[in-house]
Order: sequence, then C-alpha cells, then structure tokens
Amino acid sequence: MKKIFAFLMLALVFVGCTDEWEEDLRDPKNPTAVPAPMLFSNAQRNLVDQMVTPNVNSGIFRLISQHWANTTYPEESRYDLVSRNIPQNFWFTLYRDVLMDFREASIVINEDQALNAAVKANQLAIIEVMEVYTWSVLVNTFGDIPYSEALNRDIIYPSYDDDAAIYEDLFARLDAAIATLNQNSGAASFGGADLIYGGNVARWIMYANSLKLKLGMTVADVNPSRAQQAASEAAPNVFKSTADQAVFRYTATTPNVNPVWTNLVQSGRNDFVPSATLINRMNELNDPRRAAYFTQLNGAYVGGIYGNNNTYANFSKVNPTITAPDRPAIVLGYDEVEFYLAEAAARGFISAVPADHFRRAITASMEIWGITDAAALTSYFAQPDVAAGLAALAAPGSGGTLTDAQRRALGVQKWIALYERPFHAWTEFRRLDYPQLQAPDPQYRPAYNVVPVRYPYPPTERTLNPDAVNAAATAIGGDEATTRIFWDVRPAGQ
Repeated sequence: MKKIFAFLMLALVFVGCTDEWEEDLRDPKNPTAVPAPMLFSNAQRNLVDQMVTPNVNSGIFRLISQHWANTTYPEESRYDLVSRNIPQNFWFTLYRDVLMDFREASIVINEDQALNAAVKANQLAIIEVMEVYTWSVLVNTFGDIPYSEALNRDIIYPSYDDDAAIYEDLFARLDAAIATLNQNSGAASFGGADLIYGGNVARWIMYANSLKLKLGMTVADVNPSRAQQAASEAAPNVFKSTADQAVFRYTATTPNVNPVWTNLVQSGRNDFVPSATLINRMNELNDPRRAAYFTQLNGAYVGGIYGNNNTYANFSKVNPTITAPDRPAIVLGYDEVEFYLAEAAARGFISAVPADHFRRAITASMEIWGITDAAALTSYFAQPDVAAGLAALAAPGSGGTLTDAQRRALGVQKWIALYERPFHAWTEFRRLDYPQLQAPDPQYRPAYNVVPVRYPYPPTERTLNPDAVNAAATAIGGDEATTRIFWDVRPAGQ
C-alpha cells in the first residue's frame, strides 16, 4: 500500500508540473507558431539575399552577365553549373525559404480573426505581389516549373506548368493585388515588418505597377498585345523618382548584413575582380560611374579577362562602398522603370518620346551612384555611342517591334546601369540581345560555347520527380543551359 500511495503521489506531482515542464522545454528561438509578420520579413530577406549574393554556390549572375570575372577559381565563369549544384541551391532557396514563407504567412493572416479586414487585405495583396516577383524570377531562370501544384504538402510529385501560361496567371494575380491595394490604400499593412517599404501601401501600389510594366515588357517580343496592355495600364502609376524605388536596407551588424560584404570582406576572399567586358565598355564611353563601380590600378580602370584565373593584384577592384555591410540593395529601381518606359514608347505601346525616358533612365542611374554634376551628364550624353542611342529613340514607334539600333541602345545602357542587379542584367541581355556577350575564349574550355540563357533543372528533381522533369524538358526543347526561355525570341527580320 505504501508503494501504491507513493506512486500515486508521484503521478499527481508529475501531472501538476507538466505545464511548467512544457514551458521550460519550449525553445523561444524556434517557436512552433510563427507570427505572419515574422514569416513575411524572413521571406523578404531570403529573397533579396539570393538576388544580391555573389556566393558561387548559387549567385553567379555577376559572372554570367560578365560584370565580374573570377580569380583563383574560374569554373563558374566557364559555365560549370554542375560541380557546386548551383541551379539546385537557387531553386531550393526560392521555393523553400521564400515562397513557402510567403505562403505560410498568408495562411496565418487568413486565420487571424482579430485582424482588421482592410489591413488583412493589404497584407495578403503585398504578399501576392512579392510572390509574383519570385515566381517570375523562377520562370526567367528555368522556364517551365512546378507552379499550380507547388508548395502543396499533399502533392509529392508536382507537375510542371507551361512558362507562358504561368506568366499569364502572374498578370492576373498582380492585377487583383493592385485592385485590392487601391481599394484599401488608406489602411495600414505590415508596418516595420516590411523591410522594403515599411508598410507604406502607396509605395507598394507604385511597386506593383512598376513590376507589371517589367513583366509586360519582358514578354514584348513573344506577346506584344499582352505587353501593350500591361504597359499602357501600368505606366501612369509607376515610380516617378529614385525616392519611390524598392530598396532593401541592410544593417552594419550581423546577421542582417549585405551578402556581398559577407562573401568578400568577412570571408577575407579575393575571388573576383571587375570584368574587362564591362570596364572596357565604360572606358570607351568615359563613363563617370566607373569611380563608383571600381577602384583604379595605377591611375586606370583595368578589368580581368573573363574566363581566366586572373591575378587579383593586377586589376581594379570592386569599389569598397559596394562591399560595405550596410550597402542597400535595389530590388527594382527607378532607372530600370524608365528604361522600360523608353522601350514601351519605342514599340508604340505608350504615347511618349522614347528618347526622353532613355535620358531619364541614364540620369537616374547616375543619381543612384552619386553622380549629379550637370557637366558630367552633358558630356556623357554627347558621347557618340550614347548620342546615337538617343537618335535611334528620337521618335515614337509603332507596330510593337524595335529596330536593331534601339535594341543596342537600350540593351547596352541597361546592362551598364544594372551593375549590382546582376540577375536582371542577365535577363535583359537575353531579352534584348545586347550587349552581345561572348563565351570565354576556347582556350579556357568553357562548358558551353555561348553564354547560358537558363539554368538546367536541379539534379534532385531528376531523381525525385523524373516524369515531370522529363515532360518539362521535352516541352521547352531540352533541359540545357542553351535552351531559351519562352520570351527569349526575336521577331522575324530583326
């Protein structure tokens, strides 16, 4: 009886202490229920980090766009996408660490019965806008991807959706988000949890319209009617100055620091130098942005040979302001929007003089890099190549196409301006076919004899979801780095 009584007392004590023990065992740093604003912030941070990072395991767009060149380890500038599983790392980050967090944040917000209806609508619309951008990045990288069946725990083997069809759905989702934000423009959203606009709904409306313009112009060569609709609808409500652009602000202390600093300064590595492809072009133009982009070597700007294992000490370096831990990252810039407006006008999609927007685009890029001197701008616009671009864009266009001279003007200047937005520089090179980047010299034995225009599908997808991958590969014309995305075409005769 004594033993039974002792056991019962112990059981009572155990039951009485269970709640306290559970509280003691709960890890506050790894909560089981994460608030929606925290999920949203984390997704924003992971997204921008991936677009900014120069880490060769996933973020080699500075190399593919030939803004930078390698030093000791030149494999990535020779288009070795396999050894480090670069496509797989990029894929996992955007699906697992970005889209899944955005989706989970939406679920939590929808289930929150106490949240103000207008605030809830704005939060869901902003998440939708960020998802649309992320999905567009995935399509622009791979082509056909899991979309309608993605992020669903009940579907183990998601099918791959047609890339053009995904874009059509993205337009519809973006239009719905813009309508929601307009309807609730006076309400709040995420506040300080929004690491781009601080919850400013008016700015999100401008961003969403600027993104709509961007997506529209991306498909201009393959679907001009859709592009014209998007451009004409979005143009009145896009960014009006650099004050409106989408900027993610890093801090000077870890962990919220610029990934460029992490990979170049904190790591103590000297793996990159500016590429001669970019520096030589900017030298020809006497471009005043060189001082902001690069350091000098013996009084000159000297770029490394693309594809070579360049000696770090023999070339200009990336300007230290770019490698600062708190260097802001531009997600979508006013200069980029003005380039799109110039193109839309040149194609006849909007009523405007293309050269006016072209001039504003270059001026905005100069401003972003701290160049506001009127004489420097005047001198730059007088450069023969820049002046030729202005002349090519002097009159409004029609018919939805660009001349080769217009493509060259827009492509080259946009490629220069998108330094530090390397993914989008790569996208515009593919879309406009300028500048006409070349693969490394054959002596360096690049994996491809042309610049890659997409990432192949990740090996894990081929292992775990082979039927869907094989079907997608067949649909896009082959799972190769040389297979073009659906929008990457030029109209006949151009």
